[in-house]
Amino acid sequence: MKKLIIYALLAFVGWNYYQKNIATTQVDISSKPQTFQAPATALHSFSCDGRQHCSQMRSRAEAEYFVRNCPNTKMDGDHDGVPCENDSRF
Repeated sequence: MKKLIIYALLAFVGWNYYQKNIATTQVDISSKPQTFQAPATALHSFSCDGRQHCSQMRSRAEAEYFVRNCPNTKMDGDHDGVPCENDSRF
């Protein structure tokens, strides 16, 4: 009787583990397909060179590249992915 309870408990734990891992690896295909957006490097030749502020950027595209690809930028204060929102030059 003890062996049966132990086997049942192990089966229960194994099943829960399996279900938990399956749930995290399945892909949600019900959402809308995402459109492809070409990386800024394909269109422009920007590179991370240490600039951090909007006043150092020449265009909005350059600022967007820096926010997405370079560390320690200070151009997206509200962290919504849109840099230099208050800069009237762009």
